Amino acid sequence: MRATLLYGAGDVRVENVPDATLKLPTDALVRVTAACICGSDLWPYAGKAHDSGPARMGHEFIGVVEAVGAEVTSVRPGDLVIAPWIISDGTCEFCLEGKQNACVHLSMWDMEPDEGGQAEAVRVPSADGTLVKVPAGVDAALMPSLLTLSDVFGTGYHAAVAGGVTPGSTVTVIGDGAVGLLAVLSAKLLGAERIVLMGRHRVRTDLGREFGATHVVATRGAEGIEAVRELTGGHGAPVVIEAVGTRDAYDQAVGVVRPGGTISRVGVPQYEEAPIGVGSLFLRNVRLAGGAAPTRGYIEQLMPTILDGTINPGKVFDVTTTLDGTPDGYRDMASRKSLKVLITP
Repeated sequence: MRATLLYGAGDVRVENVPDATLKLPTDALVRVTAACICGSDLWPYAGKAHDSGPARMGHEFIGVVEAVGAEVTSVRPGDLVIAPWIISDGTCEFCLEGKQNACVHLSMWDMEPDEGGQAEAVRVPSADGTLVKVPAGVDAALMPSLLTLSDVFGTGYHAAVAGGVTPGSTVTVIGDGAVGLLAVLSAKLLGAERIVLMGRHRVRTDLGREFGATHVVATRGAEGIEAVRELTGGHGAPVVIEAVGTRDAYDQAVGVVRPGGTISRVGVPQYEEAPIGVGSLFLRNVRLAGGAAPTRGYIEQLMPTILDGTINPGKVFDVTTTLDGTPDGYRDMASRKSLKVLITP
């Protein structure tokens, strides 16, 4: 079968690899029907992480079950399923609390050396705890939106939930990437009244306005902080979602959060240290929340809003390509030419 491999910074290739097969009785074999490139995939692509050799890529996908191990009971061959970015057993105390990111048998596609979602097929470990079945007969037009439940929409929703967004909230979202835009959509879904999107790309911020942003701030640094403060009563936003992962974005969040407010950080941090002491968070009683999103715990909750047409998070995909076009997809996303690339193997 064919799959995407990262050889090093800027070097993505689609090659033939051994076919995915069942190995354990708890496995399922899934034929991938749609996958995508995540913003977090761009960090190793840019050389931000150590690379010890060709690595299978992709952690967001949906597909059709081809075969299941003897112990799998929740899905059957022919079922359309969503695969979250986290592999979880579904039975430990953390999974039962909806915290699959802390599963005692946690794995991720990046930790499975022979698997990856940007491929023709995937062996899914712990299938009963990981996969979520999609109702039969779903309109094909909904597939991009259903794919977002694998990671990007669930992460945006987690950001809003962790930030404490409630009806009437004022929220600032830092970052106009797919996660930031879907954090805007999530904040709106949870009833936020005022949503300030900090982004510099007009096409993206226009989509942010469609998703629910009431204001857009394109400036950064002290000027951007002052602009947000002016829009939020002079003291800053009670909820700030940091959806980028850079130190600059974190510093921006510290600057625009209101005393007693919350910073919900879901951008994968590309730095080791950030201020949390007396002068930054402590004295102002600012809460730091967010973290890795347990998207498996949100799928059943969010799926109905997609199936009934309430929301359309799939609009974040602005390019669709075949598996052969995946290397170009990485280049286009890295250069900000594309927002998010959908792959149809």
